[in-house]
Amino acid sequence: MILETKRLSLREMTQNDFASLCKILQDEKVMYAYEGAFSNEEVQEWLDRQLSRYESYGHRFGLWAVILKETGDMIGQCGLTIQPWKDRKVLEIGYLFRQDCWHKGYATEAAKACKEYAFTTLHVDEVCSIIRDTNLPSQRVALRNGMKSVDTWTKHYRGVDMPHVLFCVKQSNRKEVL
Repeated sequence: MILETKRLSLREMTQNDFASLCKILQDEKVMYAYEGAFSNEEVQEWLDRQLSRYESYGHRFGLWAVILKETGDMIGQCGLTIQPWKDRKVLEIGYLFRQDCWHKGYATEAAKACKEYAFTTLHVDEVCSIIRDTNLPSQRVALRNGMKSVDTWTKHYRGVDMPHVLFCVKQSNRKEVL
């Protein structure tokens, strides 16, 4: 286990999480900001990328399985990844949750835990979230995580130009709200 909150535990994903990951990445509503659901091959590529991140970064980075303690089910993924932003790299808190787990505070709870992990364990100065401009629910999670909108950029993904907003919080400006 990487992190634990009141209701959630975050751990590295394994190949055994493929079916649970499909419930997230193959849901059209969950994946609207990615221009649609993923195929089985794309889900496997996504999972392989996380497994590779764990190995490359000494298990400190990657999207982690979010487990609901009450049931033991994987309800989403949340974690820290290094992402390109214009001419630099940023440490991003990313999150995706099953649709039936929306509006219950799980994304905010997991994202706040990742922010604290980044500041207290990794001792970074800043964390960010890169969110498509149309993804207002994810933007609200970033705001609840103490982040502010600081920049915009259009990324090209799956054949589409997608405007994105960069939300960031610096260690010196963070709010202690877990």
